[in-house]
Amino acid sequence: MTPSDVLLVETVNGVRTLTLNRPDRLNAANDELLYALTDALKAADADDAVRVVVITGAGRGFCAGQDLGGVSGRDMSFTEHLNATYNPLIRTMRGLGKPVITAVNGVAAGAGASLALAGDLRLWAQGARLIEVFSNIALVPDSGSTWFLPRLVGYSRAFELMALADTVSATEALRLGLCEQVYPDETFLADVQAYAERLAARPANALKLTKQALNAAMTSSLDAALDTEAELQQLAGDHWEHAEGVSAFKEKRAPDFRRDG
Repeated sequence: MTPSDVLLVETVNGVRTLTLNRPDRLNAANDELLYALTDALKAADADDAVRVVVITGAGRGFCAGQDLGGVSGRDMSFTEHLNATYNPLIRTMRGLGKPVITAVNGVAAGAGASLALAGDLRLWAQGARLIEVFSNIALVPDSGSTWFLPRLVGYSRAFELMALADTVSATEALRLGLCEQVYPDETFLADVQAYAERLAARPANALKLTKQALNAAMTSSLDAALDTEAELQQLAGDHWEHAEGVSAFKEKRAPDFRRDG
């Protein structure tokens, strides 16, 4: 595959959808795909026309994890590989100044599970499955799973899922808080687009600052979080979106957060 083949890019109504496109491998990741996805995220962040980013998979899988054929026999350590590929990708997702939705259309296993968990919001198809498969090949969960999963389900449940490599269904994922919505397989892409367009209509600057505040609060004290909120609230209050929101409230109309400020 050429670089343009492994990742499909489409923008509709402010929603940029990045589709992992190795369906014959259940979108198992190789270097080419990981670099393409990281670059596409950076491009979306720099494009003012993009308000929300969706990551999904072509075919039956979301991402089956690392394509082992792509690393077999290479003269590169595990640490070097992660630092060159997955870790920059996850950092880019979390640092993106726009909401990132991971639309899990099928199996998400190993590093693919980590990718699914790294979204700001996670939407699942009814047929989706998540498997922390690392222990099956005597490896440690990576690409952010040890950070994301316990924060979503708690330490003990996260350890159990990682140690036993049990499969999590969409119904169970919704119960555990691993996803925000579950949609029927047959309408999944349309439902994701509709959800993303709702998000795209929200105040982009305020959401960027909210994401920044939440990311900081995840590893800070209450005092530090209060200070960060105060600083970011000033930035939000000085932005034209705030004036629009207040005017809309007073005028009893829907705010227009997509106009030119």
